[in-house]
Amino acid sequence: MIAFRDFALRRGERLLLSKVDLTMQAGWRVGVIGRNGTGKSSLFAAIQGELESDLGNLDIPNRVRMASVAQETPALDDPALDFVLSGDAQVHAAIMAERAAVEAEDWETVAECHHRLEELNGYDASARAGKLLHGLGFSPDTHERAVKEFSGGWRVRLNLARALMTPSDLLLLDEPTNHLDLDAVLWLEQWLLKYPGTLLLISHDREFLDEVTTHTLHLNDGKAKLYVGNFTAFERQRAEHLRLQQITHEKAQAERAHLQSFIDRFSASAAKAKQAQSRVKRLAKMQDTEAVRAERTLRIEFPAPAKLPHALLRLVDADCGYGEHVVLDQVSLILEAGDRVALLGPNGAGKSTLVKSLVGELDLLTGERGGHPDLRIGYFAQHTVESLRKGATPIDHLMDIAPGVATQQLRDFLGKWNFPGDRAFESVDSFSGGERARLALAMIAWRKPNVLLLDEPTNHLDLDMREALAEALGGFDGAIVLVSHDRHLIGLVCDTFWRVADGVAVPFDGDLDEYASWLRTRDNSADGKVRPGKSAPVEPAPVVPATPAKAAPKINPHKLAKAEARVAELESKLHTLDLDLADPDVYAGGTTNAAELARQRDAVAAELERAEGELLALYDGA
Repeated sequence: MIAFRDFALRRGERLLLSKVDLTMQAGWRVGVIGRNGTGKSSLFAAIQGELESDLGNLDIPNRVRMASVAQETPALDDPALDFVLSGDAQVHAAIMAERAAVEAEDWETVAECHHRLEELNGYDASARAGKLLHGLGFSPDTHERAVKEFSGGWRVRLNLARALMTPSDLLLLDEPTNHLDLDAVLWLEQWLLKYPGTLLLISHDREFLDEVTTHTLHLNDGKAKLYVGNFTAFERQRAEHLRLQQITHEKAQAERAHLQSFIDRFSASAAKAKQAQSRVKRLAKMQDTEAVRAERTLRIEFPAPAKLPHALLRLVDADCGYGEHVVLDQVSLILEAGDRVALLGPNGAGKSTLVKSLVGELDLLTGERGGHPDLRIGYFAQHTVESLRKGATPIDHLMDIAPGVATQQLRDFLGKWNFPGDRAFESVDSFSGGERARLALAMIAWRKPNVLLLDEPTNHLDLDMREALAEALGGFDGAIVLVSHDRHLIGLVCDTFWRVADGVAVPFDGDLDEYASWLRTRDNSADGKVRPGKSAPVEPAPVVPATPAKAAPKINPHKLAKAEARVAELESKLHTLDLDLADPDVYAGGTTNAAELARQRDAVAAELERAEGELLALYDGA
């Protein structure tokens, strides 16, 4: 399928890869891994013909159909479903031609379009596109919503759905899980396992790589080496290779002991024994990989909190939301020292809302938020990274929060967070997303918090930094609330799980593997149809009237159809506004937009109530 022959690739003056000789066969699912800057995305660009090799050859058969995720989505008026359908260009063209022919009442062309769709097996195309949207978290009533109305994160999902819709023999996915919640990641995992073509996947999510890939391509130090097996198999093979290069036994043993402490912390507690099993399973997968882990030079740590009271933070009967819009109803949560809580659930369900309510960034609509006088919160969210000052250096940022501290002390601290030497004096403008996130985490660590509230901290972090973060959080003595789609991080750090969905936040009795099984087996449909094995509710038999019933008044069918359509339209509009209000991106620029959306929702809700009343009146013959 793909063959590299003495292949070399350069970006500017920098040599990324050289002397690459390897072949990838059809049907393989290859995880492409390596530290940031090793050339993963550039390799994809070369495969797609966007970059030419500096030396050697890259051979791909001409007949191979290739699909990848577009980096940008234009502000289109096209409905989401049509946008995804357009991934299959031939089927989409036939469907569009059929629509135009029907409008023009050109029945001969309609027949030709039907024949064309039959040739392309395109009759189920709309259903397949709908399933892709549903799997990636789009509710049915958003399928006809214009692409331009979606926020950035949702447009990324649309691009992914469109790529999956595209008929392909070779699928290139570069960090496909970055904008997905855990539910969507698990769905995508199952979809890719059924994909019949060849898959090349760049990801820093080791659990995702472990579940999906059959081979691993490791880019390191200008070289590319192909391993048989998933990420864990790669670690074991590379560990053996490194042992042959005399990686010290002392380092391996120290690392093993550090990982074992993840389990020891909780296995002594009978109440947490079940959750500890998740960590046991993950440590078992990592056995005999210590040499790879010892090879990693990146080590970070969160200093011990200055004060660590037992009871730290609580919400009691809290309604969480924005303005008058309730996102989560009656939440009660108590955080104590040593608690490690993971919030699970789909995007838009209220995980970020709950975290902001715990931080105090959002006022509670009702209920109580209380904290110990010595409470000190470390809060990480996407806006934390975006708020780094343009033109400022890591030293500048630390000086802002630590005035009067000696520069050398700040440099020593930044060195522990992998900003050594002159790197501490470089402008953040030139930093990658991962480096910015690492600096934001370092600033949190400097303040010595006793509660860490982390909302998707792994976005843009490479595998080494994710491993280092997991180790640092494992040694943290305070309380942690974590939102992440990285199951490896959650599994190593957290022992308690809460599911946030359907307007509530409740404990989930089980570990991550049980959550994944629950997601696969639950009834995901929202169409109200009865599934096999589930009986429909039995309606009570109507009571026969003792006297003859009066003849039902005749209903004007035109008025009835118009009233029903109006109710359906308002219900769809109300649901769309609810989704918008649950999207954290709406609040990034302040509350003005959110307040306007809340006012619109109230107006639509009132209009819907009137429309429903009018419809009932028609049914009653009034």
